[in-house]
Amino acid sequence: MSTLARIALLGPGSWGTALGLQLCRNGHAVRLWGHEAAQVAAIRRDGENRHFLPGHPIPAGMQPTDSLDEALADATDCLVVVPSQAFRSVARQLAERLPSGFGVAWATKGLDVASGQLLHTVAREELGERPLAVVSGPSFAGEVARGLPTAVTVASGQAEFATRFAALLHGQTFRSYTSPDMVGVEICGAAKNVLAIATGIADGLGFGANTRAALITRGLAELIRIGTALGGRPETFNGLAGLGDLVLTCTDDQSRNRRMGLALARGKTVDEAKAEIGQEVEGVVTALAVHRLAKRLGIEMPISEQVYRVLHEGVSPAEATRALLEREPKPEFV
Repeated sequence: MSTLARIALLGPGSWGTALGLQLCRNGHAVRLWGHEAAQVAAIRRDGENRHFLPGHPIPAGMQPTDSLDEALADATDCLVVVPSQAFRSVARQLAERLPSGFGVAWATKGLDVASGQLLHTVAREELGERPLAVVSGPSFAGEVARGLPTAVTVASGQAEFATRFAALLHGQTFRSYTSPDMVGVEICGAAKNVLAIATGIADGLGFGANTRAALITRGLAELIRIGTALGGRPETFNGLAGLGDLVLTCTDDQSRNRRMGLALARGKTVDEAKAEIGQEVEGVVTALAVHRLAKRLGIEMPISEQVYRVLHEGVSPAEATRALLEREPKPEFV
């Protein structure tokens, strides 16, 4: 285990809270920051994150705060777990407060919607030259909170920084692997959420296991296509952050994105489905960003494109399904 650390953990959602529990299990001190004072006060009052991760007591080593300055005071490390839409804003606030050379890691999955950029590009723009890392992989928050066996990837262009953050998280039931491929890990973590909505729609329409397996397999082909075009390493897409996270998110109802697809198949609107789920569904905004990115790169992503049309152009799930099924036959590997 690494030397005990003092970690500023920014983002008190389900995933941020679960990672905080894992870090505390390893003996580290965590300050859990949220920008909404009422939410932080509720966590303090209830002794748990009742809204996002109920049933898991907040340990003494995790201190909730709504003051970013307090969260960062004396911190040895910083882990960002805010939604992708808030990532640039939080990075900008960190740039004003962190000394040069202080590394930043994040477990946010998504793209910058306004620019279509991967988050490490946003981080570089806002934070300047410093060690950066992304944590991703097949990991439902509830299972991590319960201490069930989990494995993730920590990717960074600086091997020493990846090793440090992997060691902070690594424990008896939590394995951390390292990778130099931030591009591949990030695009997988973002785009797989769009594909999970597709499989949720298919299952909600009653299409069965054959369809689900086909969507996952052809969805992986889309991940590889766009990821390698951006410079990702081919092996990443068959690893934890790629195939592992894709299978997890597409096949289990703990996935908010899959539940979004199931709700849409039942005739719910996007807003109704969001209200029913009650938490951020990253795939909704990511579908727009992936659509724009694929167009810019000239990459064909038919499954992701139909999800975009359902979410943002009002196309019905049945129409989107017909559009996929009516495509001309083609070689599988091109």
